[in-house]
Amino acid sequence: MDVEKAREFIIEQMRDRLAPELYYHGLHHTLDVVNAALEIAELEGVADQESLQILETAALYHDSGFMNVYKGHEEKSCVIARKVLPNFDYSNAEIDRICGLILATKVPQIPQNQLEYILCDADLDYLGRADFEPVSASLFEELKAREMVSSVTDWNQTQVRFFESHCYWTSSQRERRDQQKAVHLNLIKKKLQA
Repeated sequence: MDVEKAREFIIEQMRDRLAPELYYHGLHHTLDVVNAALEIAELEGVADQESLQILETAALYHDSGFMNVYKGHEEKSCVIARKVLPNFDYSNAEIDRICGLILATKVPQIPQNQLEYILCDADLDYLGRADFEPVSASLFEELKAREMVSSVTDWNQTQVRFFESHCYWTSSQRERRDQQKAVHLNLIKKKLQA
């Protein structure tokens, strides 16, 4: 697996081909998820090189489908991974694992193993981080541009439902993020009551 070449390829593709209205799902989100995934993997004690390479590649490619579609982007991301990763010395078995990780990030998330838990938690890491407000605002702008939310109130109601159905899968994320996530949820509820 030549992760560096696979990384260079998909970053260049996404930089050129992602729509500018992807205020949340832009290249910056992908790079954030890569960093979060590797950080969580370390906290969870994942040390073997192959697993880390599979995880990093899945994080790099998990939203590449947004270059082609909005709904169903996870499946399209797998199509892209299956098409290009053999060029970077990935075996079919490795690509199958990568696609399993990518598909696990589809909401509602149903991860089946440790690496899938980690990628799902990395994808929604921001829910319990200090930069939640600006990240959330970027997702609101993206959904509003697609007429998927109509108002701030509509968005806040959607966020409350999402928060209340979401849980982090790894113990390290629950320890690191749950408390701040609860603070964010309470603030959103207060805005709805105002």
